[in-house]
Amino acid sequence: MSENQQTEINSDENGEPKEAEKRFHINIHLILLAAIVLIVAFAAYRLYRWNKGVPSDYDPNYQTTAFDIEVMDSIIPLAPDKREGYEDDGVTTILCLGDDPFSLDQGENGLAEQIAKKTGATVYNGSFTGSTMSMQNPTYQDWYYLDAFSFACVAQSLASGDFDTMQQAAAYSYDEAFPKTTELLASLDMNTVDILCVMYDASDYINERPCDDPNAPYDPVTYTGALRSGVKAIQDAYPHIRIVVMSHTFCHHVNEEGNFENGDRTDLGHGTLSHYLQKELDATMDCGVSFIDNFYGSVNEDNYLDYMTDYIHFNDAGRERLADRFVQCIFPDQAAGQ
Repeated sequence: MSENQQTEINSDENGEPKEAEKRFHINIHLILLAAIVLIVAFAAYRLYRWNKGVPSDYDPNYQTTAFDIEVMDSIIPLAPDKREGYEDDGVTTILCLGDDPFSLDQGENGLAEQIAKKTGATVYNGSFTGSTMSMQNPTYQDWYYLDAFSFACVAQSLASGDFDTMQQAAAYSYDEAFPKTTELLASLDMNTVDILCVMYDASDYINERPCDDPNAPYDPVTYTGALRSGVKAIQDAYPHIRIVVMSHTFCHHVNEEGNFENGDRTDLGHGTLSHYLQKELDATMDCGVSFIDNFYGSVNEDNYLDYMTDYIHFNDAGRERLADRFVQCIFPDQAAGQ
């Protein structure tokens, strides 16, 4: 078919496109126009929704004293090789060392007694009221007998078996519990101890003891130096013992006017309570022992009124809460069954 013939078929007698072809081109244009309108309308709708946003449940008038916390527990099991050659007597024995949290109440509501009841373990209480983790003086001096009952010195006595300094210092104390507890520790067979639980309250912070000395990590006059040196002494002498360090809790500092000051906002010269907490955690990790965070996980700024009798000491509920945390972290199976 020639080109002229094809043109005649698709055109009318005046040479214009046939009506059917006109309608076809008009429909294509309408479709394109409709598509453009839909795209523009969809984009406008999405922009409108984006500008409107998502409804929020935020109430600017809502007030709360609660705060988000992240507990810094570090639970480390004892390496199996540390028990090689050790003859287990089949009885779980725990020795508690520390100050007021353990020492002030040794009745059925005491912290050591609560741990014994909740675990079924044999628990010895080797704590001394008013003592601290660190020493005040680099070496023991008779005029400050409490240094003999710091964790650094007690651990050294347990490791060496030499209790002469502790026995001498106990004679200077007006607290009749000091000689008794010293004799308990001196007569205790450390080979029967499975777990050493160490807890001191914030007395080192309140007594303005240096927190840490990077140049002398085992210096017993610093908080973490005393912890490291004491832990190392026990580890070297009795590698089979699993050591668990329970941190201090929240407390207040009493200033010269007798007013309470928040311990986590008041720097007495060596950092706030949370600074001591972080350094204590670092020291336990250096030594490879377990750490239970009581500052955020047990008695904190949010709930201390329920668990404390004053600026630093615990009531029965507070001691039970501390015991529960110990069991949850170290005896999780027993905690789950309670």
